Amino acid sequence: MYMYMTTGTRDFMEKLQERHSDKQMVLMHGSGQSLLIHETESKSVFQTPRRYEVISSTGSITDKGYFVCNNIPVTDEGRPVFEHRFSSQGEQLETQQGFIAYRLLRPLESDTYVVMTEWEEASDYDRWKNSPSFKFSHPSPDEFADNTTHIFSSASYVTTYIAKPEETD
Repeated sequence: MYMYMTTGTRDFMEKLQERHSDKQMVLMHGSGQSLLIHETESKSVFQTPRRYEVISSTGSITDKGYFVCNNIPVTDEGRPVFEHRFSSQGEQLETQQGFIAYRLLRPLESDTYVVMTEWEEASDYDRWKNSPSFKFSHPSPDEFADNTTHIFSSASYVTTYIAKPEETD
């Protein structure tokens, strides 16, 4: 399975989604831009997408949730250690209140993995982020590997999006 992502203005992303209404895509907004994702076994309809392989997943992505994307640059030698550590994280999330879906995305053209979670509400994510379960699933960099292996190539960053459609009168 693959995940393709493209960003742009809300208007452009809505038109792109409408043009390909036969495809399973989710449009979300936040972080100063709109993001359109397409999870599929086939090729993307996007012209220049960010491309990922889905290497671990739990739940089904919806078009109504709160998404958190943890973007984590990983060195080539650190990939196996990183993937092993995060491949089972989705199973740990299944019992969390408000959890909807999890994807661990391996980059196909960069070094930045994406750990994507979807929640019913931002408050559900915040509750999990302040829980002992979160602390267990997010070890310090020292816990990832011995001192001879450098896992991260630069600092990680988080982007958040809301996929709830706008209310119409």
